[in-house]
Amino acid sequence: MIFFNKKSPKKKLSTELVDLRLVSQQDIDSCLQELQDNSTDDDKLIRLLERKNLITSFQAGRLKNNELEGLVLGDNKLMYQNASGSFARVYRAASLTDGSMVGVKVLRQRWAQDPETVKMFRREAEVCKQFQHKNIVPIYDVGVQDNIHYFTMEFVEGGNLRDFITIRKKLSPQEAINYTIDICEGLEYANRLGYTHRDMKPTNVLMSIQGVAKLIDFGLAGEEDASGAANEAHQRAVEYGTLEKSTGAPRNDPRSDLYFVGTIFYELLCGKPPFPRTKDVEERKKPSRYSQVPSITSLDPDLPTSVVNVLEKLMAYQPQERFQSATEAIQELLEVRTQLDDPEEKNNAKVTSEAKVTAEQSLKISIAPPTILCVENRSKNQDVLRDYLTKHGYRVLILSDVDRALNRIKENAPDCVVFMEDAIGSGAVEAFHKAMELDLDLAAILILSEKNAKTKKKLRKTDRSRILVQPIKIRNLRAKIQKVLQHQLNDSAELTAY
Repeated sequence: MIFFNKKSPKKKLSTELVDLRLVSQQDIDSCLQELQDNSTDDDKLIRLLERKNLITSFQAGRLKNNELEGLVLGDNKLMYQNASGSFARVYRAASLTDGSMVGVKVLRQRWAQDPETVKMFRREAEVCKQFQHKNIVPIYDVGVQDNIHYFTMEFVEGGNLRDFITIRKKLSPQEAINYTIDICEGLEYANRLGYTHRDMKPTNVLMSIQGVAKLIDFGLAGEEDASGAANEAHQRAVEYGTLEKSTGAPRNDPRSDLYFVGTIFYELLCGKPPFPRTKDVEERKKPSRYSQVPSITSLDPDLPTSVVNVLEKLMAYQPQERFQSATEAIQELLEVRTQLDDPEEKNNAKVTSEAKVTAEQSLKISIAPPTILCVENRSKNQDVLRDYLTKHGYRVLILSDVDRALNRIKENAPDCVVFMEDAIGSGAVEAFHKAMELDLDLAAILILSEKNAKTKKKLRKTDRSRILVQPIKIRNLRAKIQKVLQHQLNDSAELTAY
């Protein structure tokens, strides 16, 4: 099967890859030499490049579909797709100049011919290029290539706040306050430059592995002196429009951002949003959705009164009853945090060293993506595992050889290893035992073949291990991974405290 670039039908794929700077000439020559008589078989070349980790599964998929355009934008080659929205996709990319990781946001092609959407997309980039603040993701370059509109930004190794909450369920009041202060400080800075955010929600807050919350997606950002209501659907999130119209607040009111910061704070504290998420526009247009939010004390009656008070002021329905600026909210949050840190203010309750260790370990596993090593030799299954687990916040390593996997575990242990008996045969059970016998803080999962299901009864399950039997759904595998990682986290905290 031969693949050609539509613009250059006579060029070989190997030449295209070098021209694009996706693969070096030296690496291409080495692969072609290894293929020998099959050097003109593009499908085999793609598979070899992927097997040698010279291209990613995402790049391989694009090449197989003859989609070379847009794989390299400016001086950045796209590695994986990280997120996707209605108007744009976000990719993890590698700089061709220094190899550093960058984020690339690309406008979907169906919007590239819409002048208003292109204008809004470029405006987001130009607005954010002005921002130089630790709690706002910086924008580097804005460009258009082959009618592909894009901009580059800092790549934040971690994940968004919604993924963070999914893993952690809920945070301590102190942690929730820390991240809410980060968010407010980013807003405070943008407000000083004359901008509001207009789309505050957990997916628009990224968590760095250093534990810093950073704002992204100022695509709906409003200037204080903005006029007109052109393209209102683009310029104002439905929630913002409903809240401001029903309360008589002015357009682009900074206090509107604070209300939705309150919804994030609410979710951090109890693990649930203050109102159900829905794509139903009519439901989102109901004022009662924002005026009749269940008190957080009905979900967590043990929250300190001072924390509940600051949350209720952030989420006051009438804007005049909210904090009047991000600065005012920050001052109140700092004061509450100080009270929580004061033993007398907490009725002389002491924070034990064990609790501190648990918080630190939990923060580490929540922010830094856990590494999952999958021992699987079937290329299609490798792709499925890599793409699905990466999408759900894990760093994925794939090895097809059991001995190499065990050596990798000894040298640099992952957080969890998954052995697939269907792929690697009877040696999977022995490898599973060897991995668990190592004196390492390692979680392990063994997936037995259907014909070997009876073996499960002979194997001992621990808190840090699970034995599954085919057939299983990949989401069930992810649930088991999350379970053993949580036990691993708890064990590590107990041992450190002891």
